[in-house]
Amino acid sequence: MTFPRLLVVLFVLIPAIEAQSQSITAWVDDNCADCQSQMSTKTGVYVLEKGEEALIGRAWLTQNAMTSIDVQYFIWSTDNIGILAAEQLLTAAERGVAIRVIVDDFLIDAEGQTLLLLSAHPNVQIRIYNPNVTVGVSFWQRLKNAVTGFREINQRMHDKTAIFDRTAGITGGRNMADEYFDYDQTYNFRDRDVLLLGRSVADMSENFEEFWSSELTVPVEEIFNEDAVKVSSKDMRLRSRELHAYAVDPRNFEPEVREAINNAAAYFPQLLQAMVWEDVVFLSDVPGKNSGESGLRGGGESTDRLINAVRNAKESILIQSPYLIMPEGGIDLFAKLVSQGVDIRISTNSLASTDNIQAFSGYQGQRADLLQAGVELFEFMDEPNIREQLIDRYPRIAANNPVFAIHAKSMVIDGEIVFVGTFNLDPRSANLNTEVGMLVESRELGRQVTASIERDITAGNSWQTTADFNPDFVVSRGKRFKTWFNRILPMEPIL
Repeated sequence: MTFPRLLVVLFVLIPAIEAQSQSITAWVDDNCADCQSQMSTKTGVYVLEKGEEALIGRAWLTQNAMTSIDVQYFIWSTDNIGILAAEQLLTAAERGVAIRVIVDDFLIDAEGQTLLLLSAHPNVQIRIYNPNVTVGVSFWQRLKNAVTGFREINQRMHDKTAIFDRTAGITGGRNMADEYFDYDQTYNFRDRDVLLLGRSVADMSENFEEFWSSELTVPVEEIFNEDAVKVSSKDMRLRSRELHAYAVDPRNFEPEVREAINNAAAYFPQLLQAMVWEDVVFLSDVPGKNSGESGLRGGGESTDRLINAVRNAKESILIQSPYLIMPEGGIDLFAKLVSQGVDIRISTNSLASTDNIQAFSGYQGQRADLLQAGVELFEFMDEPNIREQLIDRYPRIAANNPVFAIHAKSMVIDGEIVFVGTFNLDPRSANLNTEVGMLVESRELGRQVTASIERDITAGNSWQTTADFNPDFVVSRGKRFKTWFNRILPMEPIL
């Protein structure tokens, strides 16, 4: 039995918590007298730093939604997290909740039959964004698409949102897979989400509707039109029973997880009281990112808003991004800001921690220029001290000595302008992928996110790279060779 399977309890037993009999709105009313009045004009924000709380938050909201759940992800794996999340959405559908799911086509690993069986439920609809690589695409069609539509296959939906009863929403860096919630045995991501209540959730819903109605977003029944007619209600019920049986298997229950569930009843009221209420802007792109007339360039709405925020910095910029390849003009902008007295620090992955050698090769080629521009660079260690805090409840994961890597995409400007979302500091996020995130002016949220990133860049968690030192030497010669080889390839616009 692998440890990630233990997460099933977080999804299965949370219904036993007393609060589950309430709607989300009723729960808010009972635990925060002033929240409803604030929700009409402001947005409550709670930063989800640890994978455990991000997982429990999604599970509790799924269990308590009464009318609708809309989810949008770049990656939805068929590992434990992915399977159990699908089971819980199906359970919600069976009690009458309308479920809508949009998943990008590029990295989906679910079989077509599985998608059809889930979508066959009358309360479930599944759509695939830009299906030109994986879902229902043959090898020869994929090859043709790569030759005739290079931009099209590289334009992806990188959005990550979950909206519950159009009242609560979660967005940030986490995809739906084990490694984004600190539960993988060998490799985990240091990530960050935000839980939102109030006005900006309406903007999230509006953005979801825009993608849902886009011609780029295709129902699975249209992709597998011949197979769809073969799916019977008996097939659907059988698959439903299989998912539910998987989710209630008692072999998955462990004392550590039971403890987390027992504490959840007290956790959520505390979370609500800890929310920061501000005027939040929900950043998003239109489906397709831009018109495509500029090829692999063109920018987007999220890109423009973030560039404007950076340009207006007066004192400091603190950035955390797993992939750091400056788009055209980016290094010059940073150099200008540094010359004006702006302190710029960036937390990113080292060659030892990165999951993307291609992206690191782009950063490696720019590293000296960034340092010359006056940017301070901190590269995350593959075995950081902070991992003990991220998985402190789960010693058996720690015993396996898993690699950790940065995946959070966040920025704090002048200590009070805060961005948390899906936007990587690279050309792909700037020009090709659709992105979302929260942008807010808040001293308190700025303090919280700054403290988190500064903890990640301390000695023991990160190496500070200088003109005279970088930590590339800690990896094998083979990995260094692969990185060098990727540097000579003309790939920068799609990194």
